[in-house]
Amino acid sequence: MKILVVEDSISLLQSIKEILSDEFEVDTADNGEDGLFLAQQNIYDSIVLDVMLPGMDGFEIVRQLRKEKNDTGVLFLTAKDSLEDRVKGLDIGGDDYLVKPFQAPELKARIRALLRRSGILSIDSGVNYRGIQLTGKEHEMLVDGQPVKLTIKQYELLEYMIQNAGKILTREQIFDRIWGFDSDTTIAIVEVFIHHLRKKLEPSQYHKDIQTVRGIGYMLKQI
Repeated sequence: MKILVVEDSISLLQSIKEILSDEFEVDTADNGEDGLFLAQQNIYDSIVLDVMLPGMDGFEIVRQLRKEKNDTGVLFLTAKDSLEDRVKGLDIGGDDYLVKPFQAPELKARIRALLRRSGILSIDSGVNYRGIQLTGKEHEMLVDGQPVKLTIKQYELLEYMIQNAGKILTREQIFDRIWGFDSDTTIAIVEVFIHHLRKKLEPSQYHKDIQTVRGIGYMLKQI
């Protein structure tokens, strides 16, 4: 799962990245403009967003994202503890509020709670789609209760598609998320792995749920 953290304190930004990196892939920005750009250009599972940022504050970032129909869960992170600020943050489209200073376990717990509320993370920390269950344990997949072996990249690709079921994912988005643009391979690898994943799901007929959007990318059919 991929998290965006926007925080202007470089030391705190690095600390948050270290805290989250054992569970999530983490992108960072230290100002509002860069944070908004990343949020618009990528698909994140959650955003940790400081309110007081240079240039564009966290409230304005969320206003813009919600205006663009981006419903990614947002956890506001701020030193402010007034009721007025908390209410404002939630009213404009934020999902939760964490006041500095905070403890690492609470930060991670609040992010997991956001992911559960959005349906990305199940109660047992697995990812589910119809009869498919990704358990998160050694990249295990169960299809109608039967184990099916996946490679790490196949698992990550299917997990990403399940987390974004009903959304069109471009080849570029998939490549960036699973391999990264600094990878030695090319974007053509996306089509190869989609083919392999469909073959793994074909016996259960779930391969039909992976739809090709001609000229753009792929979409996992929404349940």
